[in-house]
Order: sequence, then structure tokens, then C-alpha cells
Amino acid sequence: MPQLMGQFLRFGVVGTLGFLVDAGVLMVMLWLGLGPYWGRVVSYIAAASGNWAMNRAWTFRDRGAGQPMGRQWAMFLLLNLLGFAANYGTYAALVTFEPTVARWPVLGVAAGAIAGMLINFAIARQVIFRPRQGGRGPVTG
Repeated sequence: MPQLMGQFLRFGVVGTLGFLVDAGVLMVMLWLGLGPYWGRVVSYIAAASGNWAMNRAWTFRDRGAGQPMGRQWAMFLLLNLLGFAANYGTYAALVTFEPTVARWPVLGVAAGAIAGMLINFAIARQVIFRPRQGGRGPVTG
């Protein structure tokens, strides 16, 4: 259980850094004239790629190292879209059906972020950075 909690906390730190990268790259793309939609595509790829690298090196350093890096990176980018769908779906449902959240949309943003993070953590831990075959590798808190 301590290993799981440590991974979850590191995953949260990485996600926070990823948010900063996402927002920063988006601002640069807007400044360069790419627009909010294509700029967001670029910023998502940049942030998710950074998150994958940090999670591989830090959060799940004892798991999934034997997998081909390119395949693992592509899986991370694609499967994190499930967390994004949960994030946005939670937000949209709460804003639509909960009057308090409609008045204070930041509550929906927070609920969506939690839903997306939980799904992305589970996918990262169980699918993308799954334990190596034949053993779990060294346990590092």
C-alpha cells in the first residue's frame, strides 16, 4: 500500500507539471497564430509526452521498463484520452444537471480533474507501466 500511495502522489505531481506545460505551450502556440484548436493539439502532445517521460522515469520507475519506448509512449497518449473523456464528461454533466456547479463551474473542473486522474492513474499503472513479466522488479516507495 505505501508503494501505491507513493506512485499516486508522484503521478499527481507529474500531472500538475503537465498542466503547466500544457498551458504554457498553448500560450506559445496562440502567440504564434496556430489558434486554440490546433494549438491545443500541440500542447496536449507536448504535455502528455512530458508526463509519459516523467512517469516512466519517476512514478513507475520499477515497472514497464522492458517495453518498447515508442509503443509505450503512443499507448500513453492514446489511453490518456479516456481520462480526458471522463474529465470533460464529468464536467459537462455536472454543469448541465447540477445548479450549484452551473453557478460555480470551477467545481466541475475540479470534479472532472479528479475523475480523469483516477482513470489515467489506473490505466498507467495496470496497462502502460504494468509489472515486468516474471516479477515486479525492485520495490521503491
